[in-house]
Amino acid sequence: MRFTRRVRDMDFAKVLILALPSSLAVAAGCSSSNDAPLPPPAPPELVDAAAEGGAVDDDAGASPPTRDAGFVDVDPLPIECTAPPCARALVTTFSSAAVTTGGQGFCALLDDGTVACWGDNSAGQLGRGEPAGTLSGSSVPRRVAGLGRVVDLEHTCAVDEDGATWCWGTSRFLQDADVWKRTTQRIPVRIPVPPADTVAISLDLGCVGTRDGRILCWGGGSSGQVGALSEDERGPTEIPMPPGPRVRKIAVGYSSFFTREDGTTLSVGLSQTLGRVSSHHLDPTPAPIAVERVQSLDVAMSNVCAAARGRGYCWGSQLPRSLDNYSRSYPSGLVIPEPIVDIATTPTVSFDDGVTVPYRWCAVAASGAVYCWGYNESGQAGTGTKEYVNDAARVAGLPAPAVSVKITRSTSCALLTTGKVHCWGSNYDGQLGNGRNRGVALVPEEVLLP
Repeated sequence: MRFTRRVRDMDFAKVLILALPSSLAVAAGCSSSNDAPLPPPAPPELVDAAAEGGAVDDDAGASPPTRDAGFVDVDPLPIECTAPPCARALVTTFSSAAVTTGGQGFCALLDDGTVACWGDNSAGQLGRGEPAGTLSGSSVPRRVAGLGRVVDLEHTCAVDEDGATWCWGTSRFLQDADVWKRTTQRIPVRIPVPPADTVAISLDLGCVGTRDGRILCWGGGSSGQVGALSEDERGPTEIPMPPGPRVRKIAVGYSSFFTREDGTTLSVGLSQTLGRVSSHHLDPTPAPIAVERVQSLDVAMSNVCAAARGRGYCWGSQLPRSLDNYSRSYPSGLVIPEPIVDIATTPTVSFDDGVTVPYRWCAVAASGAVYCWGYNESGQAGTGTKEYVNDAARVAGLPAPAVSVKITRSTSCALLTTGKVHCWGSNYDGQLGNGRNRGVALVPEEVLLP
């Protein structure tokens, strides 16, 4: 039996979940034993039409795909801008208090190469250059000051066409003589690293994939995320990678993940979040995770999810850094009605008084449908209610198919094939981007892109 104590959005620390949803059951969800193998690929004859990327027409009473209907290569639908302004990438921001528990917001890479952000601004993550003491949130998206020609965006860091890496907000941005110092930057600052193709950032760690094929990381290395076991934090340090294709995408949390062009993903860091078997509690040596041909991967500190060949997988530590919590440290397949191309997650947040705020998830199907499940106190699962969602439920009310989805604790946003962004859930920090303050949206609403 599951119990929750309902509270206001800002009083999330009072929510207590005493049981996990059925989506996390050993047989069907995100939890698994370390020695449980991944299910084998379905033989070709078992892959039905829905697995080939067709939508499931719920209104027509069509039967959902079988559990073997994954393991096919599917791509996101293309973005075709119908009327400017349009976005071509969507990310979340994070606050100075914590990546997981602070204010909530989003940024979009626009088709003119600029970046627009909205939501909480307590850590300067909107990048608008406001003076200290005036960092209020905004429900109206505005462009990040002085940033243009962007080709890669991750949280509050961007890479431009020249390979320069720019970051804003609060993290370790290497702007001080004490390179380990966490600073707040209200406008983008250039990170002193070589020309890069891609960047990843968290509150205490940053990485870039350089144009000459190297991986450089800096910040906290106590879990081996910087490629060495050390209590000391480091400046830009190369992580030696085994031979193979170039790294096209990086994601960082309690473990760091490096996805190559062929979908092979290597990880270093905390064993519960590595996504592979390791004999080390802290593993600084890059090795492939147990999921092949990864298309997208989302890291929320101790919780990790990946979409690969139409399937969704999740793993991680339910209680961050708990030495005895290995119950879901190995990737386990998800039950989602359609093959997926993208997935997003939030972490479990635990507090000293023993109260836990549960994680949740959303995924984009090859058809463009969006499915969400988990924590739903503000309607962020898109079901039209505020009831906890145990199994993947299709989000209603999106005016076009989706390409990608990003989520915070209380809000969800989807980038659509039209180049528009629609959000639903809480608006406490203005993170719906609809020009209004506070309130909730139980159905998706369009973001007012500049």
